Amino acid sequence: MTQFTRHTLESAPEASRPLLEHSQKAFGRLPGLHAVMAEAPALLDGYKYLHRLFAEETSFDKDEITVVWQTINVEHACHYCVPAHTGIAKMMQVDDAITTALRDETPLPNARLEALRDFTLQVVRQRGALEEAQVQAFLDAGYTQRQILEVILAVAQKVMSNYTNHLANTPVDQVMQKFAWEKKGAAAA
Repeated sequence: MTQFTRHTLESAPEASRPLLEHSQKAFGRLPGLHAVMAEAPALLDGYKYLHRLFAEETSFDKDEITVVWQTINVEHACHYCVPAHTGIAKMMQVDDAITTALRDETPLPNARLEALRDFTLQVVRQRGALEEAQVQAFLDAGYTQRQILEVILAVAQKVMSNYTNHLANTPVDQVMQKFAWEKKGAAAA
């Protein structure tokens, strides 16, 4: 398998250095995903920008943000992002029951969050080509047209990270290793 460089502040392309410095300050460490993405400054910048937009500027609450992110991570079987977002959910004080249900692909604590997971899975699996009844079910669960589009924003962000981690086989950061995860029924790599 191709070995991808995990950049440091010193080895990163010049355009990535300020982005990595920001990551270092924000996390107190350099996340492995950011270290890999630094090879392509535009990817790292785009990922960080979409992450901020989804986390801070959408109409979803912290539980819903977690449902969307982890649904995509689990569906894509991302060995890096599921543990990372487990830690993020803990920092956001999301109920562990939500995180466990997402990681284990078991029912969520309420029908509204389950509708959000179902819709997110449909968007990912059907590449956005949903039937009207699927869209209406999401709207009937109390979500909005805006939130349909915000799910697409999250999918774009998570494709960037999940696919990078698959191709680079990014090691899970030490601080997140306690949340290690493997998709049920998946053979160990």
